[in-house]
Amino acid sequence: MSEVITINDTLELRAVEEQHVTSLHQLVLKNKTWLQQSLNWPQFVDSEEDTRKNVQGNMMLHQRGYAKMFLIFAQQHVVGVISFNQIEPLNKAAYIGYWLDEEHQGKGIMTQALQALIHHYAQRQEIRRFVIKCRVDNVESNQVAQRNGFQLEGCMQQAEFLNGDYHDVNLYARIIDGGSE
Repeated sequence: MSEVITINDTLELRAVEEQHVTSLHQLVLKNKTWLQQSLNWPQFVDSEEDTRKNVQGNMMLHQRGYAKMFLIFAQQHVVGVISFNQIEPLNKAAYIGYWLDEEHQGKGIMTQALQALIHHYAQRQEIRRFVIKCRVDNVESNQVAQRNGFQLEGCMQQAEFLNGDYHDVNLYARIIDGGSE
């Protein structure tokens, strides 16, 4: 059985599995144009096989505890991804990445998914330091961090190469100790 984090009656997070490849791939293709404005990897996704390889790699990292990739399901349909792109087990720190289908934005889905993910891992005391890195000019992503109690720790100069240029990146963190707020 794969890991499922229930958010409410209509929303849940499911650990990515092979059976999700087709629906995830279609969602990436549907959102590819705007995803490429803020992420580097979509430009390399062409065939479903590309998505399958990505999913298989993420499943392996998920099992080993070095990353976690969850699909966001709304009404039983994949609408986005939220993941720990990297986990530092010794430091109990995790770096969070996320994206949501354009049609489903502005409804609070990402906030609910983020809160559910954080609480799930904080309560199990597996992770206490949650980190979001996002480009300074990615307004929506910065707002997600700010709305969810993340503190801006600093700005990293020219830390991300995207679309032929180097961009400044904000570093946000939220620390939850001992499974409490």
